Amino acid sequence: MKFKATVRVMPKPSVLDPQGAALERALRTMGGEGVGSVRVGKRIEIVLDGPGEAEVMELVARWADQLLANPNMETFGLELVALDEA
Repeated sequence: MKFKATVRVMPKPSVLDPQGAALERALRTMGGEGVGSVRVGKRIEIVLDGPGEAEVMELVARWADQLLANPNMETFGLELVALDEA
């Protein structure tokens, strides 16, 4: 079965985000008076074959924890979608 996994990686709230702070300032100068705070992360999409949803989710979670996100500075969220094989 084919799946598309989406991994969203974000800095932990306690970690300084200089890119987010720079964007926050820029948005305010462009008329975004209501902008609160901005955090910048990354989105990683992986299409893969696997035996089932639980096994693929476990595999992608391990990849995210060990490679895609730095557990000391970042958190991650996962989304898994089964793709039609028509």
